[in-house]
Amino acid sequence: MKFLDQVKIFIKAGDGGSGSPSFRREKFIEFGGPDGGDGGKGGSIILVSERNLNTLIDFRYQQHFKAERGRDGSGKNKTGRGGEDLYLKVPVGTQVFEEDNKTLIFDFKEENEKFVAAIGGKGGFGNTRFKSSTNRAPKKFTKGTVGEEFCIYLQLKTIADIGIIGLPNAGKSSLLASLTSATPKIANYKFTTLNPNLGVAMYDDKEITLADIPGLIEGAHQGTGLGIKFLKHIERCKALLHLIDISENDLINSYLQVRDEMGKYSSELLKKQEIIVFNKIDLIDENEKKEKIKDFEKIIKKSTFTTSTLDKKSVSDIKSTLLNYVS
Repeated sequence: MKFLDQVKIFIKAGDGGSGSPSFRREKFIEFGGPDGGDGGKGGSIILVSERNLNTLIDFRYQQHFKAERGRDGSGKNKTGRGGEDLYLKVPVGTQVFEEDNKTLIFDFKEENEKFVAAIGGKGGFGNTRFKSSTNRAPKKFTKGTVGEEFCIYLQLKTIADIGIIGLPNAGKSSLLASLTSATPKIANYKFTTLNPNLGVAMYDDKEITLADIPGLIEGAHQGTGLGIKFLKHIERCKALLHLIDISENDLINSYLQVRDEMGKYSSELLKKQEIIVFNKIDLIDENEKKEKIKDFEKIIKKSTFTTSTLDKKSVSDIKSTLLNYVS
C-alpha cells in the first residue's frame, strides 16, 4: 500500500430542504387551511478516526465529497426527510487544517473520535408555520439554508509508542521485523524505507507500537534525502529508539548527526526519552564491541544497549527494555 500523509479535499454538506406552501384540498372542504411541512436538514460531513488505517491514500483518487441534500416538505404537514450524513474514515493521528494549511481545527489522537467537518443546512419552514389569527391562509414559506462548504487539509502524523530512528542502513527495518510481525522491505542499501512502517510488539501481555522512520541524513531538516517528509512523524512518539550500526567507524558522529538534524527541525524532539541501541553486534568481535561502547559512553554520557536481529535473546531483552518507556 502506498503511503500518503497529506491531502487537500473539498467538502460540501447537504443543503436544507425547502418548506412547502401547500393548502388542504379535500372533498367538501372548499377553503382548506395551510398544511405545508418543513424541509429536512441537510446531511453533515463527519470525519471518524480508524485504528486500522495508516495512510491517507484513499483520498488521492477522490478529493470532492458532498453530503445528501434534505428533502423538501410536502402537504399534510409532512416534514421532508433529512439528508444522510457522510462519514469519512481517517487514520488515528490525522490533523485537520483550514485551507491555509496552518490553522489546526481538530486533532485525532484516539480511535473512533468524531469531528463534524461541515454542518448540513437547516430545513426551511412550511407555510403552516406562518399561520396566525390575522393570516389564516399564508402563502409564505422559506427555503432551506445552504450547507457549509470549503477546502480542508488532512495531515497524518504517525502515532506510536516508540519511534525507531537512525542513519540509513542502520538496520531499523530489520529490528522492527524482529520485534513485531511487521514485514517492511529490507535490503542492504540506503533508503530502503521510503515510508514509515508500523508494527506492534507483544511482551508480558502488553502491546508496544513501534514506527520505523526513514533514515535521516545531513541536511534532512532542509529537505535533503527523505528525512524532512517524515521528521514530523517522530513528534507523536512517546520515546525514541536511536539505532546505530556498531560496525560504523565513528559511532559518535553517527549519533550526533541524527540528533543534530532532529534539533534543527524541532528542539522539542531532543527532549524525548531516548534508548540508544547498537545493532549488528555479530559483525565485530567482543573486544572491539566493548571498546567502542566504552568510548561512546565516556563522551556521550548515556547508557546503551546492544542487539543483533539474528539473536532472539537480545531482541527479547530490547522488548523488555521498551516497556519501561511506555508504561
